[in-house]
Amino acid sequence: MKKFVVAALGGTLAGFLATTQVAGPLLAQESARQSNVYEQLDLFGDIFERIRAQYVEDVDEGDLIEAAINGMLTSLDPHSSYLSPDDAAQMRVQTRGEFGGLGIEVTQEEGFVKVVSPIDGTPADSAGIEAGDFITHVDGESVLGFTLSEAVDLMRGPVGSEIIITIAREGEAEPFDVSIIRDTIKLTAVRARTEGETVVLRVTTFNDQTYPNLKAGLEEQIEEAGGMDNVNGIVVDLRNNPGGLLNQAIRVSDAFLEKGEIVSTRGRDPADGDRYNANPGDLANGKPIVVLINGGSASASEIVAGALQDHRRAIVVGTKSFGKGSVQTVMPLRGEGAMRLTTARYYTPSGRSIQALGVSPDIIVEQPRRTQAEEEEATTRSQRTEADLRGSLNNDSLSEDEIRQIEEDRVKAEAAAKLREDDYQLAYAIDILKGLSALGPKQ
Repeated sequence: MKKFVVAALGGTLAGFLATTQVAGPLLAQESARQSNVYEQLDLFGDIFERIRAQYVEDVDEGDLIEAAINGMLTSLDPHSSYLSPDDAAQMRVQTRGEFGGLGIEVTQEEGFVKVVSPIDGTPADSAGIEAGDFITHVDGESVLGFTLSEAVDLMRGPVGSEIIITIAREGEAEPFDVSIIRDTIKLTAVRARTEGETVVLRVTTFNDQTYPNLKAGLEEQIEEAGGMDNVNGIVVDLRNNPGGLLNQAIRVSDAFLEKGEIVSTRGRDPADGDRYNANPGDLANGKPIVVLINGGSASASEIVAGALQDHRRAIVVGTKSFGKGSVQTVMPLRGEGAMRLTTARYYTPSGRSIQALGVSPDIIVEQPRRTQAEEEEATTRSQRTEADLRGSLNNDSLSEDEIRQIEEDRVKAEAAAKLREDDYQLAYAIDILKGLSALGPKQ
């Protein structure tokens, strides 16, 4: 019995020693880490005071602190940043669909400012700015080494004022200047039209109006076509769409899905993850869908494309998307400022992360770039036919109704050919839907 008690006491002592040996170093490491943090904060305070006292000019303490905060955030990734009260107010206005500027979504890549995409119908779009362009100078001042927010501030200015930006573009031997007149940017989230028997939904951004605009536009086009039976399919055009609100991407995806997961988000803590599922109901009534994407399709656009692709609800056509698979949370701060912080990655229904990889199309279709000579040739090309020749014979073998039908078919064919010249990717998408319609409904 004594041996048992001694052995038990020995085991307890050994357990205590083992716990002490493990916990001791861990506590010491944690204490050292905390001590190091406080030393770094003391260093920050020391540098701050020396700048205030010894810098060659008087400095604004508030500006110094804002710069330090922004530097801390921008060191994390290209999408985390500090928003001053003015920037935070402008961001709130932008999500409602109207703001002043050039009309481009930008990011930062290896110290350079890169265009994610120009926004349809904006000064930047009209000036020919393209997704993938690098902005090297603004009004002659180099932006290399600037933070993204500093570069954006440099591009802002009064509505109606001119700005000269220098662009470096792949395929161009030298950088070139582009003049843009700043304007009020009014975003039309969705533009709906019909090409032949296909409804085309051009989604330019994901703001508060995106889903309502999409639903109303689709319903209007279906009504004008005389009902869904006269529609062969839908093209959802997400090219050069830089993204926006996560909830709107979910609603747009849900519009065409009957069930299943749309997207999931996962943060550092697994408990903070969320999954978003579709509700019953399909605005397209099961009609085939083609989604168009390119290198300017980012963030919320990639959520929609990835969800519809994974559920085999749509054929994705175009070129690889931008690859922004992270979620930013805007957190209000004291003084009416805000912090945009990357808090999670998002994943498509199949569990793939799009971060840095993008969505790969089911069918890769490049948009051919026409040279100036080709543009001139297209406008001057002769369209003369036999019917244009003086004294040509009439066709007496057809009735007036048959001739009218032939003319209508010719007009449709010419419109399709013109669309193929103007927008090859969209024409390709419409051709896919024509082919699917010709095969008839699935049995």
